[in-house]
Amino acid sequence: MRTSQTIALIVAALLAASALSFSQRRKDREKEPVTETLQLPPELPAAVVGETSRLVFDVAPLTTQGLLSRQVRDSVRALLRNARGARILKLRAFVAGSGDLRRVQEIVAETFADKRLPLPALSVLQVGALPAVGAQVLLESVAEARKPQNPHGIAFISGQVATSVEPTLLVAPLAAQSLAKIRTAVESLGATPSDVLRVTCYLSSLDDGQKVFQAMFEQFRSAALAYMQLRRSYTRGSAECEAVVRLTAPVGEPVRFLNPDGLEKSPHRSQIALISAERVVLTGTQMAFHHQDGDVRLAFERLGKVLQESGTSYERVAQASFYPISMALAEKIWTLGFEFIDKSRPPAATMAEFEGLPSLEATFAIDVVAARLRNQSSGS
Repeated sequence: MRTSQTIALIVAALLAASALSFSQRRKDREKEPVTETLQLPPELPAAVVGETSRLVFDVAPLTTQGLLSRQVRDSVRALLRNARGARILKLRAFVAGSGDLRRVQEIVAETFADKRLPLPALSVLQVGALPAVGAQVLLESVAEARKPQNPHGIAFISGQVATSVEPTLLVAPLAAQSLAKIRTAVESLGATPSDVLRVTCYLSSLDDGQKVFQAMFEQFRSAALAYMQLRRSYTRGSAECEAVVRLTAPVGEPVRFLNPDGLEKSPHRSQIALISAERVVLTGTQMAFHHQDGDVRLAFERLGKVLQESGTSYERVAQASFYPISMALAEKIWTLGFEFIDKSRPPAATMAEFEGLPSLEATFAIDVVAARLRNQSSGS
């Protein structure tokens, strides 16, 4: 009898221990962190389409809090707040410092996707410095407002260059020359400073940058204003300002190019491009890798495909921005570009030398604004 009782007690003890062990393992599993497969951020579009009459322009206030990732998020959120329901179509990010430029695209995609908003096109450029110490990104936006803002369309004014013969860190006088040319272009359109929507100034130095901003604000206080130092070092002083203007009278054709008196006549670009087409295509950047002719052509070919898929073509390009990391490539860009662009009707354009691009192998990048006619559709 005692043997049976002993065996029963042993079995009961073993069962109790097994039950306790199972319970403990279950608790341990519950404490283990759940491993999730992280989704890649969505791909940003190569181009977007918007209504010309509803385009609005903005510049995010600079922030110095945190590193690049935080500053990009804060700047995007600021632009979304300022948009007040307008759809952001295009962002252009100027990045200073040593942060990874590729993170900008990831953060923009994540932020818009999290808010379930349509994704914008994006251009990312590395510059030498921004106006605030600690600022690592400056964001410009083009958005589509709910109501018409530009009933007659808009005009793009090419970058107006002013340079010094000798090296100088004080560029406010050069910026004043460039802004005076912008004023001449605005007046040639029959517009006023209050019709200027955005002014961006590319500088060789920020030593007197506050004076540059003051001159920009005093002349175009209704506009979104941005300025930056393009490279960490320059051999001579330079300032190049470009602008976007609201048209005050009908144009009569989808795209028109002007070269008014008082502005330099260039074989490479028109000084002003007027767009009255109902819709426009805004592209992100297409980069060229390495320096050979074929590398440059390939960038233009990829951009041409993007334009075609967006319902337009090089024939309708009104404005182009070129971002080389060396001006030694400038002549090649112009020459090979005219294999695609009509040289008799060159677009308004800005070409300035930047510090870098998102890829270390990239030598230049290009983005454009093109008219899209009513009877054109994607893929046509």
